[in-house]
Amino acid sequence: MSDLWEGLVQAFWLVVTLDSDLVEITLRSLRVTLTALLVAALIALPLAALLAVRRFRLRRITIAVLNALMGLPPVVVGLVVYVMLSRAGPFGVLGLLFTPTAMIIAQVIIIVPLVASIAHQSLRDLWSDYHDLLISLNASQFQRICTLLWDGRRALLTAALAGFGRAIGEVGAIMIVGGNIDHATRVLTTAIALETGKGDFAMALGLGFVLIALAVAVNLTIHWLGKTESEGRW
Repeated sequence: MSDLWEGLVQAFWLVVTLDSDLVEITLRSLRVTLTALLVAALIALPLAALLAVRRFRLRRITIAVLNALMGLPPVVVGLVVYVMLSRAGPFGVLGLLFTPTAMIIAQVIIIVPLVASIAHQSLRDLWSDYHDLLISLNASQFQRICTLLWDGRRALLTAALAGFGRAIGEVGAIMIVGGNIDHATRVLTTAIALETGKGDFAMALGLGFVLIALAVAVNLTIHWLGKTESEGRW
């Protein structure tokens, strides 16, 4: 029990004093995750709006696949990306394996289905309200998509933050494609796993505190944006 208490005290001190390694790993995690989130949003949000506005033959199948991919095992994604980026893979010549770029690619694949599915559910309800108006105005498909994306921006931001929460806590795929290289690809989750294995519980707990703080901040932001504390919905 004393060892645990000592580790907690040391971890708190590392956070308060802004330990250089702790700050470096945290900033790298944020840089990788935010970049992946931006790329994923550019893919997922227009796709969600398109699925809400346009009717085509494979639409239901596409929606079903997106919903199914929300539960895609991250380690499988990491394995696929590893094979594709390895020297024997089709993109091995790019030399992206064990780099932050490979980690971003893996995170994008993981969170695109999540962001797209959540966004589609919101935009589908919005489209039912806007359908008659936009049809009567003879709006083009591009104009309809832009209108939905703008008027549904609050719900879309909530979907993006959910993707951020999923990405920032990812460890399996990141470990496989990033290699957990010090000062290169080490992020919060992989560093926690490493420090725990080494027995450095102070650093592991310090990193854990930061990760928990980020997760709590994201969830509070989601509640605030969705105004879940109002209208008796908290």
